[in-house]
Amino acid sequence: MSQAPDLRDVLTVGDLEIEGRLSGASNATLRATASLDGVDVVCVYKPRRGERPLWDFPSGSLGEREVAAYVVSRATGWDLVPTTVWREDGPFGPGMCQLWIEANDEATPVRVVDDPLPGAWRTVAEGEGLDGGLVRLVHEDVADLRRLSLLDVVVNNADRKGGHALRDDSGRLFAIDHGLTFHDDDKLRTVLWGWAGTPIDPADRADLESLARRWGDVVDELRPWLATREIRAAGARLDALLTAGIHPEPEGAWPALPWPAM
Repeated sequence: MSQAPDLRDVLTVGDLEIEGRLSGASNATLRATASLDGVDVVCVYKPRRGERPLWDFPSGSLGEREVAAYVVSRATGWDLVPTTVWREDGPFGPGMCQLWIEANDEATPVRVVDDPLPGAWRTVAEGEGLDGGLVRLVHEDVADLRRLSLLDVVVNNADRKGGHALRDDSGRLFAIDHGLTFHDDDKLRTVLWGWAGTPIDPADRADLESLARRWGDVVDELRPWLATREIRAAGARLDALLTAGIHPEPEGAWPALPWPAM
């Protein structure tokens, strides 16, 4: 009896059938199905040639940064980033390929609300809405989202919008869109500031300490995707996070929130 192919193999070398382009994405983002040995996997395919040039990130590097974010997410044991690979061939050339996550929109962990929500939520920002009333940007006060905020510190996520944190129908949290990560300058910009200045949870700290002990192995996995200075900066951020022992706070040198926030 033949064994089913590994998910990463399906995404890396499986035949890609494009279903359509996702509207609203700033770079070419295509929904597709990858097929290999009778296994079909719905995925997101972002070809390098569809990346919009940016002033502060090297051209053509965003998809590789998404793979690097998956490497670090997997190394923490938190598995917050869906399976993500780089494939050398595809209908529009080399690019990133990531497992598609079907989001449950009613379970969105980051929201803009008029009134307080039942349950545990943290307020990130508040201001005047279009109708003149008070609105708040809030996120869930839960362990998996808290870990995502720490992962974003290590990978230096410059674009953690609310729509980039998803829950599927089972309630599991997934984080997507990691093209703007791993810059060697501090560029953390996120909607997950609710824990700013609070001590790192002991269990989260233990996972980060384990990551630090195995960082040499992680570096080997990151080398194909990032510049040496970017890998060194990621290691330094991890060390600084453990030394401080608290969730960082906005410093004011860089906009704290992405735009748009959602």
